[in-house]
Amino acid sequence: MKKARAKTTTRRFVSAATLALISALSMLLLSEQSQAETYPERPIKIVVPFPAGGPTDVAARLVAQALSSRLSQNVVVVNLAGGGGKIGTKAVATASPDGYTLLLGGTNVNAIPASLKNLGYDPIWSFAPIAPICADTMVLAVSPRVSANTVEELVQQAKSQPGSFKFGAPQGIYTHLAGEFFKVKTGTDLLFVPYKGAAPAIADVLGGHIEMVFNNKSVLLTHIKEGMLKALAVTAEKRWPELPDVPTMQEAGIAGFPTEVSFGLLAPAGTPAAIIDILNHAVNEGLRSREVRASLEKLGVEPRSGSPRDFALVLAQQAKEWKAVIEATGVKLD
Repeated sequence: MKKARAKTTTRRFVSAATLALISALSMLLLSEQSQAETYPERPIKIVVPFPAGGPTDVAARLVAQALSSRLSQNVVVVNLAGGGGKIGTKAVATASPDGYTLLLGGTNVNAIPASLKNLGYDPIWSFAPIAPICADTMVLAVSPRVSANTVEELVQQAKSQPGSFKFGAPQGIYTHLAGEFFKVKTGTDLLFVPYKGAAPAIADVLGGHIEMVFNNKSVLLTHIKEGMLKALAVTAEKRWPELPDVPTMQEAGIAGFPTEVSFGLLAPAGTPAAIIDILNHAVNEGLRSREVRASLEKLGVEPRSGSPRDFALVLAQQAKEWKAVIEATGVKLD
């Protein structure tokens, strides 16, 4: 009798717990559905974890315009720089998952830091991917004051003057790692100069304060075309149509460079799926518009529309590629 009563009590407890769980899930789903029906009710913030003027900032402002017009709500870009992108990224990771604080992320702030520990957030799992936006490639550019016109000549000059050639970038991001990878591959002793963002590093190479820089097509192409910088090699799989005489790194004899960097939009983990869907639809619709595509192509970047899963797969693949670069260089990013 006692055993029977115990079994009955257990079944009642399990049934009550199950009903409570179903009720809680139903209320959660109804709450998320209600949020999605009224979203967005107030301005949306896109955090760029670097100073204004860099490639991440450029992509964010284009996306902000596209989202604003399609969601009939103000979308503002906030530059929250510092810590190689970690300060702004953490601010989004710890923000309320309600769709009003987003991150313009990708290679720099998600794929590369995936190898790091003690960040206070997880570069992959602390975020819900929304959509890819575009893919860019890098170029090794030097000041016109540098007499070298090829990678081979640059390497020869750098080897003859150890420590005298400087390259600049925010510490721990792909433009920094590209320079460190170049050092390892060529056996040169280059001096790394850290900056808070891409824009000040570019300003210093334009001013002749540093000799070289790795950075994106979207921010360096105009300077190269105007003769303010010299392009020695690109990291793309093929030569840039705009610079047909500039070889790829592979052609210059340096194998193993990751060929592209990616940008996309992310939200804090736990953001309702319905809101993610609304944002994904708006981003992809914007990327299909002639105006946005023309703006991206003018910058020399390739528009990349897709699902949240598409962007998650891109980040996972790039995390592997850049982990290999980090291991090859021995750079301690922590």
